[in-house]
Formats: sequence, structure tokens, C-alpha cells
Amino acid sequence: MKIHKNNILNRTTKKPILWDAFYKATETQKPMVIFCHGYKGFKDWGAWDLVAKAFAEADLFFVKFNFSHNGGTMEQPIDFPDLEAFAENNYSKELDDLEDLITFLRSTSNPFQAEINPNNLVLIGHSRGGGIVTLKASEDDRITKVISWAGVSDFGQRTATSGELEQWKKEGVKYVLNGRTKQQMPHNYQFYEDFKANERRLHIEKAVKKIKIPHLIIHAKDDPSVAFTEAEALHSWNNKSLLLPIDNSDHVFGASHPWQFNHPPAPLKEVIQKSLAFITS
Repeated sequence: MKIHKNNILNRTTKKPILWDAFYKATETQKPMVIFCHGYKGFKDWGAWDLVAKAFAEADLFFVKFNFSHNGGTMEQPIDFPDLEAFAENNYSKELDDLEDLITFLRSTSNPFQAEINPNNLVLIGHSRGGGIVTLKASEDDRITKVISWAGVSDFGQRTATSGELEQWKKEGVKYVLNGRTKQQMPHNYQFYEDFKANERRLHIEKAVKKIKIPHLIIHAKDDPSVAFTEAEALHSWNNKSLLLPIDNSDHVFGASHPWQFNHPPAPLKEVIQKSLAFITS
């Protein structure tokens, strides 16, 4: 297996994107899977490397990356040394990041081009990333399958509550505690302004109803962060989607950061197996 970590996609007018590739070097074209992390997430979190290896072992070309404004840097991709960038993140930037990465990976500029089938592209997103890949799948005909892991069903309800909106606008920034790192994570008011300016594009229900490609929804029944009812809502909006509940699990399918074992936790292993079956069917 070949593992190329911390490749840099430079862009002329935007922050660079850091990405990893996991694959078997066979010089035969493989389906490409792009994985999008969630809110307060990063590509090297927990057991995501083990996920990448499992997909590569199944002869898929697996890519995971950090969103450009997730708070990591090129030199320090784990955790959040760049809170100024984090404060300037928004859903539109994440969709733009995914757009630019897809375009690059399918281009002759990609050094691994010989290993990729550009016409077989699967998106997987975890949590907020699930919302991002769902939106992308509804608007981009390059995507052939889409998978949501513990994905959200509504960005609007997560953007601001009516009570905090006035104070957020007045102060220009609000903070959310990161329970693991103990950082106060800043969100500039531009986040709300961008959401309102792009509300139609960022409407997950409308996006799901437009999806024509195979659509898999995997969600833990007892998810404490994103309720299972959100998965049921996603499923109800696309009667051709497939909903697979996971028993006795949580929002990250039993994983944690750092993950110190050489195998994924049982619920995440089930998620991997069900995702691979869906992709290769």
C-alpha cells in the first residue's frame, strides 16, 4: 500500500489545501473516494487513517483532506493552531474547497492520475461534512455515489439561534468551547452572513430531493451530537436512499482522538464494511 500524507494543493487566490492519498500502486484505474471531516475536525483525527487503509485495501483510491479554514496549518495539520482561519470558515468555503480538490484530482496535474478512474467518484462526509457532500452531490454531475456518516440534515438550525444573533452581530464574533483542546473556537459574524447570502444553495432538504445517484446514510441510533431523527429526515427526502442504522454507538462510531489501537472500534468497522459494500455493489 502507498500512503502519501500532507500533499499540498496550492491555489492562487485561496488558502492551500492539505490532503492525503492511500492506495495500492497497481497503475489500474480505481474508484476514487474523497472523505470530508466535520466541524472541529481534521483529516488525521482519531481512526481516520485506519479508515483510509481499509478503503485502500479494498482497491479504492482514498483521499482525505483538511478544509482550508479548519484551523490547521500546512506545518501543523492536527488540532487548531490557526484560530484566525477557523473564525473565517463557512459552508461556502468548504464547498469551494471540495470543488477545487475534485477538479485537481481529476486533472493531469494530479501525480497519481494513473491510479484513478475519474468517472467513478464517491464522496463520504462525517457530521457537518455529511451535509457538505450531500450538497455537492446534488449540484455536481461528476459525483457517482454519496455517503453520509452521522450527517446533519439542516445547516440553518446550526448557524445561529435567534437569541444569540443580535449579540453575535454586535460583537462580530462568538466562541464555542472545544471540550478536548479547551480552546475557545471563534466564529466571525461573516459565517451567518455567508449562510444567509447562500441559503438556497445550502438547503440540505432541497439538495437531497435532487439527488439521483446512489445515496447511503449511516447513522448511530444513539448519536448524542446529531440525532438519529436527522438521518430519518434525510432518508425521507429521497425514497431511493438507503438508511443503515448502527446500534450501540455514538457520533464517531466508537473512535476517539488520539486513537492508539491498530484496528478500528467495532462500530466504525461496521460503518467501513457497509460503505465498502455500497461502493463496490
